[in-house]
Amino acid sequence: MMAQIKSADLLHKLHIKGNPLVLFNVWDAGSARAMKEIGAQVIATSSWAIAESQGSEDGEKLSFNLVIANLKRIIANVDLPVTIDLEGGYGKSPMEVQKTAKKIIEAGAVGMNFEDQIVGGDGLYSIEDQCARIQSIREVADHLSIPIFINARTDIFLKTEPVNHREKQLEEAICRASAYEKAGANGFFAPGLKNANHIEKLCKFSSLPVNIMVLGDTPTLKELALLGVARISYGPSPYYQAMDALKEAGRQAILNMDSG
Repeated sequence: MMAQIKSADLLHKLHIKGNPLVLFNVWDAGSARAMKEIGAQVIATSSWAIAESQGSEDGEKLSFNLVIANLKRIIANVDLPVTIDLEGGYGKSPMEVQKTAKKIIEAGAVGMNFEDQIVGGDGLYSIEDQCARIQSIREVADHLSIPIFINARTDIFLKTEPVNHREKQLEEAICRASAYEKAGANGFFAPGLKNANHIEKLCKFSSLPVNIMVLGDTPTLKELALLGVARISYGPSPYYQAMDALKEAGRQAILNMDSG
């Protein structure tokens, strides 16, 4: 338990506004080992990449038993803090989410992304409902004496096209960040947010460290740091890159055989 507590404490300490923790997301034990070998401080999974690597779809379509088994293999292969993309917690009610979180913590995870979109439904959970779900995770973490890092994700910006991101969405995000913090969250994840001015305002008005996901036209890592971001993640893009490299290498092998 002490090792897990130390890993959790380290994960908390690495979230520094202006000096962000950079997470190149993994999907299995092999990709986790690769990140450790290049000096990663923390291992973070991508639910999309894990599902795709298992021939499944994202959105909690992959069985939770496989998710847990994969998490345990990752943790067994790296002596680094591991944070898991838990999606919507594989449950709707606080009690269901709490049971899921308990298994994740008992498997050895020290952090989790936890989103407010209704998986398999429409829209987002109300602030009140999502806060109850976050609070249930914090309660079980406290009960187990593991200070797990809850990275509360909002899908506000993924639900609308970037060209339509307005102050209204930003204000709701700031409101949710404040509420989620009171419920027990430790970080605020806003995937899909790309506007530099909006990112800067979110970092300014959110007491929680802000996590931004790298997309094609996201500000550069240095720019994100200057805007006040405390955590930068890559989501499914590392998996895309790995598969593109695999396909290209295979294509070249077939071409070489044909030309020979």
